[in-house]
Amino acid sequence: MAADWNRKVCEDLTYGLYLVTSLDGDRLNGQLINTVIQVTSDPPRLAVIINKKNLTHEFISKSRVYAVCVLEETAPLTFFGPFGFRSGREVDKFAKVPFKKGTTGCPLVTDYTLSVMEVKVLNEMDVGTHTIFVGDLVNGERLKEGRPLTYRYYRENLRGKTSANAPTYSPTP
Repeated sequence: MAADWNRKVCEDLTYGLYLVTSLDGDRLNGQLINTVIQVTSDPPRLAVIINKKNLTHEFISKSRVYAVCVLEETAPLTFFGPFGFRSGREVDKFAKVPFKKGTTGCPLVTDYTLSVMEVKVLNEMDVGTHTIFVGDLVNGERLKEGRPLTYRYYRENLRGKTSANAPTYSPTP
């Protein structure tokens, strides 16, 4: 199969755009992600898929916890920069972003966020360049009503770019 054929059909898959956060001791990190899945409802379980090169991957692997912030459509493009294109190895991504700490210790971003969910990792699966982290939803809160941000809206309306580490990355022809 040709790579361009694969990319074309995969563009028809729908995704949300989320902020996933974690911690390593006192250090906090977060990244944009479009691969969050509700695995089961009883018990409530979620899965996230994270690139092994990302600092967030390292933090989740060590702490065994992560949080998911469901972002809203009204988020401006400038909000995404630190979380999508800067490494937590080089910058403090939370220096200028309002957040509160959840019961797991993970940072829960409050700006442009509809709801937050905290997860304790049960299992992980190596899928090559990425790891799937599956866990129990241990805490959640709806912060406000609104329209969840989708990956398509981000790309088409906000003209947002995608990190080369994202599963949906496609180089511009």
